[in-house]
Amino acid sequence: MTLQQILNRALLQQRQGKLVEAEALYRQVLAHAPETVDVWVNHGATLQELGRLDEALASYDQAVARMPAHASAWHNRALVLLGLGQYAAALESFEKALARAPRHADAWRARGRALFALGRSAEALESLERALEIAPGHLDTMYRCAALLHVEQRFDEALAVLGKVLALDPDYLDALALKGALSCEMRRVDEGMTAYRLHAEIAFSKKPVSESADPEPKQKHDAEQRQWMRTHGLAAKDFHLEEGARVAGPAVNPANGEEVERRWRESDPQIVVVDNLLTPSALAALRRFCWGSTMWRRSYSSGYLGAVPEQGFACPLLAQIAEELRAVFPAIIREHGLGLMWGFKYDSRLSGIPIHADQAKVNVNFWIAPQEANRDPQSGGLVVWGVKAPLDWDFSRYNKDEAAIRTFLGQSGAAPIAIPHRANRAVIFDSDLFHATDRIDFHGGYENRRLNVTMLYGRRTFRGS
Repeated sequence: MTLQQILNRALLQQRQGKLVEAEALYRQVLAHAPETVDVWVNHGATLQELGRLDEALASYDQAVARMPAHASAWHNRALVLLGLGQYAAALESFEKALARAPRHADAWRARGRALFALGRSAEALESLERALEIAPGHLDTMYRCAALLHVEQRFDEALAVLGKVLALDPDYLDALALKGALSCEMRRVDEGMTAYRLHAEIAFSKKPVSESADPEPKQKHDAEQRQWMRTHGLAAKDFHLEEGARVAGPAVNPANGEEVERRWRESDPQIVVVDNLLTPSALAALRRFCWGSTMWRRSYSSGYLGAVPEQGFACPLLAQIAEELRAVFPAIIREHGLGLMWGFKYDSRLSGIPIHADQAKVNVNFWIAPQEANRDPQSGGLVVWGVKAPLDWDFSRYNKDEAAIRTFLGQSGAAPIAIPHRANRAVIFDSDLFHATDRIDFHGGYENRRLNVTMLYGRRTFRGS
């Protein structure tokens, strides 16, 4: 077989997705014709698809060494470096690719990824806008522009871009989720909840649930929920969201406002406990929403389950509560928008969320399970340490690196503050404070599961704060 025949076969195998065979054939060609630049590029692309990034990088290095003007080789090399997390080096390769092919829209888009990873979000946005000038109407690029505008807190511009995306594709799920987040942070929470709920309906209403892959704690929860739904006259479907309508009158107990704000001003560290947070009608309605909605889709290693807005943890009642928290506690919530929000459900005996801090200004964490569900009235709540996460720690460190956190707390001499679980109790605190779920010892049974709601207001690096 001639070299040309081997090369033709390699190209065919690559097109057919037979990558291992193609890679071996390319090596045969390169052993006899190492100066063939396009073969080095194709060999690199095959290795890249196989996930052998270091080898792919070496192949692209061979290509650009032989032909420094080869724009595609520089572009592919940059993508490999992105995949390896070498963002500064990737940026250099994108610059070389674009110097040779300035209208390469994909390179401008990927360059934006590298810049964002380097913390240069304004420049990343400019790179994406350049891609849009070359290829107008590219939905993914438009969406990513909106996401960067959100990061830059250019909210009105971000919302306008999302409007264009959703006009072209009303079912664009990432755009709906971003619209939900953006609207909530803009203090247009009802609009945010509507977008989130639409996202959940599109994403899950026609998607069958495969329970066989679920961990045992989730399978146990889902079986209990189906039985509860049947008992309460609901069809035990894979996807169902209760209405979660606003209640007539207040949802957040206004009687707490003045006293809680006084304690917030006087506390150091800033932690306040609020009993009877919700009015009786709001508490009952929120329990019904959480018990009857099949939005508990995230499983965690400790056995607890999470629900987030884009999966259905969104309804008019939650919007009402979020808005009224600001109205009842204006000196605490201030001008901060609603950022993240979630619900967690726990097994009666398994552990909860490990120690961490959150990416926000103010945490509002409240519990809605019945009081009699808790077997130990002295525990089951939250433990907060009166020391803040260092400002130079990034999110992965202060939110997930438990070993580093415990070392830091030990060195700081911080003492844990245990706040026992009570039905309809909230703990409002500075989001920089480290905290964790306390020991859980609840009765068995679906309605006895510990159930908490968390609303985060503001950004950790909120401008002007």
